[in-house]
Amino acid sequence: MALQKSIPTILVTGSNGQLGSEIKAVSKNFPSYHFLFVSREDLSIENDQSVRKIFDENQIDYFVNCAAYTAVDKAESEKEKAFLINADAVGNLAKICSEHQTKLIHISTDYVYDGTVSAPLKEDNAVAPINTYGLSKLKGEELALVNNASALIIRTSWVYSSFGNNFVKTMLRLFREKEEINVIDDQIGSPTYAADLALVIMKIIERIQQGQTFSGIVNYSNAGITNWYEFAKEIKSLVHGNCKINPIPTSSYSTPAKRPLYSVLDTSKIKRVLDIEIPSWQSSLRKCIHILMPE
Repeated sequence: MALQKSIPTILVTGSNGQLGSEIKAVSKNFPSYHFLFVSREDLSIENDQSVRKIFDENQIDYFVNCAAYTAVDKAESEKEKAFLINADAVGNLAKICSEHQTKLIHISTDYVYDGTVSAPLKEDNAVAPINTYGLSKLKGEELALVNNASALIIRTSWVYSSFGNNFVKTMLRLFREKEEINVIDDQIGSPTYAADLALVIMKIIERIQQGQTFSGIVNYSNAGITNWYEFAKEIKSLVHGNCKINPIPTSSYSTPAKRPLYSVLDTSKIKRVLDIEIPSWQSSLRKCIHILMPE
């Protein structure tokens, strides 16, 4: 009699965040996997003892780390906390995953780049973060790969979702509350619908199950290039808003943390290795708006 193969277990941290929530939403479409969703309240990734306990109690095949310190401006005054969660904890996770032969899929950011180039950024472009958040995420990438050569890091940008707090939901709120708003028009990038990224992560896991290998760094964002002002205008058009949107330069809007002016990710690598087409940011935005404001 053939031995029954056990169902692979996927642990997802940061399960109440945008991406974690989207993975939870699509998990019902993947019945051949067992999912463990843990929020920050369930598991602080910087607590080594807690992390080891969850590994001792479960056979974890895939560890999808969506947990992070994401308060970009606050990180400037909470550097130690940002590095503890985004760097030290990630290095420790990578080490524990390596010890348990668990595949680590870790989410990183376009903020590892300095924004001074003007062509889509490949995975091997020079990195030079210009704020504490970006520095902490870059250190996390480095520690993950040093401690676990098979780790996979996915850099993404401008993430939004029907879950959590994000630019899209902020715009919808401001359109209701204000007659006029200012939005920056000289920061250029590509929005990423977290629901699309969740499906890509599951596709990667399915390919690994089939024997394909994934490690190192890959970029993922939706197709197309825009700026925050044009992004806001597209949201407004989809909801038929009346709020006036004024374009302003970054120099007119002071924040504690500097932002890269250009952070468009080149996604040709992930398209090639997964043989996928990536939806445009406009089409994915429509899907998200439909969920947030069903007609």
